[in-house]
Amino acid sequence: MELKTIYSYNDLQSEIEDHNKHFLLLYKKGSDKSDCALSHLAKVDYPSDLLTADVVSVRDIHNLYSITSVPSLLEFQDGKLKNIIKGCQTLEYYSSLFNRNSSQSVKKNTGEKPAKRVKVYSTPTCPWCTRVKDYLRSQNIRFTDVDVSKNQSAANAMVSKSGQRGVPQTEINGRMVIGFDKNKIDLLLNLK
Repeated sequence: MELKTIYSYNDLQSEIEDHNKHFLLLYKKGSDKSDCALSHLAKVDYPSDLLTADVVSVRDIHNLYSITSVPSLLEFQDGKLKNIIKGCQTLEYYSSLFNRNSSQSVKKNTGEKPAKRVKVYSTPTCPWCTRVKDYLRSQNIRFTDVDVSKNQSAANAMVSKSGQRGVPQTEINGRMVIGFDKNKIDLLLNLK
């Protein structure tokens, strides 16, 4: 895969206007986590270019998508933001992500169960939220990270589903797990 640098929101819009799937890595050059993400992503095989933007010089993208930490990998589908993956992931995680999302990949009938829908409700300052997300990544489980400190409607939805305000909360195929309950997560994800 080739890393393609963009320099503005207008550059991003022209890249994603073809209504295909695109990925944009927002990073800060010289940051350990950003350098980690860039290094891993440069080694991943993906059928199109991966867009990159250094937030030091590109100042008009991260604010529009409420990105407060880098690296953040933004996934766009049909010109709209679909998912945000924060932090540096393993090479295997990125490969798995792109293979699942590749329009050129052929889905084989291996008798495996369909992937679970996983959403983690979290805040940036919550250490248990970080532990839940790190655990899911270690198990190569793809999830959507929802920062409820910045998204009031998501916070309200979380409370209406679980009756609880505290984070982390993990939603697995519609079932809520309060806190970092590894046994329940493993059970719902068929990990053990």
